[in-house]
Amino acid sequence: MAEELEVCVKAATGAPDKLGDCPFSQRVLLTLEEKQVPYNMKFIDTSNKPDWFLQTNPEGKVPVIKIDDKWIPDSDVITQILEEKYPEPPLATPPEKATVGSRIFSTFIGFLKSKDPNDGTEQALLNELRAFNEYLKDNGPFINGEKISAADLSLAPKLYHLKVALGHFKKWSVPEEFTYVQNYMKALFSRESFQRTNAPDEQYIIAGWFPKVNG
Repeated sequence: MAEELEVCVKAATGAPDKLGDCPFSQRVLLTLEEKQVPYNMKFIDTSNKPDWFLQTNPEGKVPVIKIDDKWIPDSDVITQILEEKYPEPPLATPPEKATVGSRIFSTFIGFLKSKDPNDGTEQALLNELRAFNEYLKDNGPFINGEKISAADLSLAPKLYHLKVALGHFKKWSVPEEFTYVQNYMKALFSRESFQRTNAPDEQYIIAGWFPKVNG
């Protein structure tokens, strides 16, 4: 049995003993879940970070994980180390597929913050989703084919943010015509690993996006 790893993740706003809505924290938790590595979460109030946390991690960002008595920040670095240390099941995404869908999140944020319906931000998001739908149609159901990989675990939390935030603030959802994206989201969000590492929907709205949309 692998040793239990300590992982610092964002705490929920108003509920310091519950998981918050950080997609990068969730990406690391998903990786641990899919690899069945035991872990213990430490919830960090990101608006009032404890001294011990800042001493181990001066940048103060989550997630951070303790591996071999060393605290390691950055979800990219953490997931890479987890892949090397716990190779089964393999989650590495081939380099040529690793950036598939990677621009969806930034175009979603652009559209979410937009106050002008004619500024092209919605179209930019639709273009990214359409391209992703075409990719999945030919290569799916996941980014690396039949099996889930690191790229999916990075994208899944971001797509959940998109679903909840755009549904709430814009009454907008991924168009039905993008069948492969719809099926992809359903498959990921229904996985046990996702259910176990997901914050309540209100956290995404209250804490995550309300200040950004109304700021």
